Amino acid sequence: MQLDLNLLTALDALLEEGSVAGAAARLHVTAPAMSRSLGRIRKATGDQILVRTGRSMVPTTRALAMRAQVHALVQQAHHLLSAQRELDLAALDRVFTVRWHDALTAACGTSLITAVHRQAPGVRLRLSAEPGRDDAELRRGEVDLESSSGAPALPDIRHRLVGSDRLVVAVRPGHPLTEGPLSVERYAAAEHLTVSRRGSLRDPIDDALTARGLERRVVAAGPTAAVALQIARDTDLVVTVPDAVTRAAREQLGLATLPSPLPLPEVPLYLLWHQRYDDDRAHTWLRDLAAEAVQALFAPPTA
Repeated sequence: MQLDLNLLTALDALLEEGSVAGAAARLHVTAPAMSRSLGRIRKATGDQILVRTGRSMVPTTRALAMRAQVHALVQQAHHLLSAQRELDLAALDRVFTVRWHDALTAACGTSLITAVHRQAPGVRLRLSAEPGRDDAELRRGEVDLESSSGAPALPDIRHRLVGSDRLVVAVRPGHPLTEGPLSVERYAAAEHLTVSRRGSLRDPIDDALTARGLERRVVAAGPTAAVALQIARDTDLVVTVPDAVTRAAREQLGLATLPSPLPLPEVPLYLLWHQRYDDDRAHTWLRDLAAEAVQALFAPPTA
């Protein structure tokens, strides 16, 4: 049997008002229409629901037993389908999964966690390692917010540009490249280290060098920026990394930073999420906090 859920609303009104006329006035329908609804309810439940006693109608024993549950169901339905209420951060209880590039997580994961916990202590963050682009996880809701250096191709994946980073060269203190101006030729002649989770020994820098008739020797690939920077600190290998997101890590390791001798384009930084969260106020709040945390990396240093 296919049930008309509108009958729940009619049943709730009938039980609250105790009359067909009162229920009809409450729901702004005619008395005959409400009477027909009562007939359908009686047929669906196999119970009279309201029976006439003199000039009034009284609920049956079953109607009395179900009245509280029917009312609760109707209220839940109204709450579910009504416009979202104001976001109560103090009462928000939710887990968000944020999948960012490792360098970005290292650079502003602490500030994001601190901001979230200060405003919404019931919210927990799951900072997930970035295994590469996997829009399917965004679509399935397994990842709430992701970072990317490219805008998504799929229309249901939303994006927000939060900054653009320039590439810089990081080497150990006292490295030969720190002595004198860094030319493209000196840069290419050094031994290099790439950052690649998949272990790639080639990246767009090699294409830029090839266009100039130059070639560099890549000795190794580090799986994360943090690992690559540590290797650069302990060897003569040169690593080229985004400036803003690795600045704190380079400073902690005491690395020397040199401007790139290649005219490379800046690397854009996007936040990605699925369109299902466009009108989700809690998710919007998280996106705004995340954008603030990331954009602080690109702010000019204070004097």
